[in-house]
Amino acid sequence: MKLSVLDQGYIPEPLSASEALKEAVELAKLADELGYERIWYSEHHGSGVLLSAAPEIMIAHIAAVTPRIRVGSGGVMMMHYPALKIAETFKLLSTMYPGRIDLGVGRASGADADTLLALSEGRTLGQSDLFQRLTHTLLFMTEKWPIGHPYGRTTAAPQTELLPEVWLLGSSGGSASRAGKLGIGYSFGHFMGGKFARDIADNYHRHFEPSAVMPKAKINAGFFVIACETAEEAEYQAATFDLTMLELCNGNPNMKLVSPEQALSKRYTQLEKDNIKQNRSRVLVGSIKDVAEKLLQLEHDYGIGEAMVATLLYDCDTRLNNYRLLARELMGK
Repeated sequence: MKLSVLDQGYIPEPLSASEALKEAVELAKLADELGYERIWYSEHHGSGVLLSAAPEIMIAHIAAVTPRIRVGSGGVMMMHYPALKIAETFKLLSTMYPGRIDLGVGRASGADADTLLALSEGRTLGQSDLFQRLTHTLLFMTEKWPIGHPYGRTTAAPQTELLPEVWLLGSSGGSASRAGKLGIGYSFGHFMGGKFARDIADNYHRHFEPSAVMPKAKINAGFFVIACETAEEAEYQAATFDLTMLELCNGNPNMKLVSPEQALSKRYTQLEKDNIKQNRSRVLVGSIKDVAEKLLQLEHDYGIGEAMVATLLYDCDTRLNNYRLLARELMGK
């Protein structure tokens, strides 16, 4: 089973952003050594708990300190950038690190309402406009504009022989066929609460048309995973996940990760307990044996070839061990 990493860049208390960045580098180096396929960085704006507002900068930094692993965005939020800007940024990254760059794109904002207003400066884009922006991004990369198109005389610099892989992120499955028709990869966000089904993967493969950015169909799914040697330890560590997800759902984007001890000391209302229970559907928690079995079953049920693993653990050593255990059980590392 192929494994990859989605690093959303949560900042644990009392670390600074620069200290959290050092931990992110540690994780990337470990993932590279263990044979993980790729590591992606998310885009979140106006948050005090999430490190990465500019995945393209994270990509450049991480690719410079790792020799092998693919590095990409999970994803660039298209509504904030012109297609030409996206294409040029990732063509440059692909020139710097040939054969190692992924452009994952999303149609969400990665921001709350106030931050979105500042980012957009009052402009709005509909979902159909975002698909057009994605199409234009691909055309700027491949330079295969229809004859007479007004953008056809514009060159997305620099010229590069190896284009990045392009992936569309989704959480409902509705965009899977669109990704296939565009000839790009499809990444499903199970960790966002999406309900995946085999027909989503089948729909993607049925509509897939090979392209310069994705010669063969590729589909993966992203999972929150909290795996420890024992189920008891995993449940203990998951207390941080429970509180963090609750605070984010309650509209508190600035609460840093707290330790399991602090999370367990909090008294929850019945409504909060119900919300915590609901959020648990977004995460695989348990002993490494149980979690590995669940991932293998999901791989079979969903028809995916790769799992993108995100985690939400307070302690850096525990976080790294989560990925070591998964590599041991699922990749024989």
